[in-house]
Amino acid sequence: MYLQAVDHYLRRNAVRTVIDAGCGGGDFTQGLHEKGYQVFGVDLNESAIAAARQRQAGQYHVSSVYEDLRQPFDLGPVDAVVSIEVIEHLYSPRVFMDRARDALRPGGILAISTPYWGYLKNVVLAVSNRMDRALNPCWDGGHIKHFSRAKLTEMATDQGFEFVAFEGCGEGVRSSPYLWSGMLMIFKKPTG
Repeated sequence: MYLQAVDHYLRRNAVRTVIDAGCGGGDFTQGLHEKGYQVFGVDLNESAIAAARQRQAGQYHVSSVYEDLRQPFDLGPVDAVVSIEVIEHLYSPRVFMDRARDALRPGGILAISTPYWGYLKNVVLAVSNRMDRALNPCWDGGHIKHFSRAKLTEMATDQGFEFVAFEGCGEGVRSSPYLWSGMLMIFKKPTG
């Protein structure tokens, strides 16, 4: 759902090296690898990293997104950090953004996707009695934060990033653009 959009922004910014923060089993990382990027994935789940390593598409390491993202690979500053459907699971998303900023070269890209929670979508969910399913609190390991476009932008700019772009993604894109299942936010580390 996000690969084509992320690739568009990475190509526009001459990206070559990418850290996938919270890469899970490496699905997205593999997609980036197939598009020609040098990719590195970190995730705290050991079995997910074991599965990712079997893909032989990039390098992977068991590590938290709250730690130095470059250290496990002995990297210098990278061109981009991507985090697909991760930030809504984090207790300390600001710490993660600090680690992403520290890992990036000046002008580097931070691409974050998360579920979309816009006003119209919330009204439709409430009126159709589907809010409990969408915000199910009974899912162990589920979402603990819900971001609007404005709040994610506010947090990123507070952490030293510049806003670049927003894209709604997923279900509803063609028929009802404000009912997207997800959103992709692109930020840039300032050059100065």
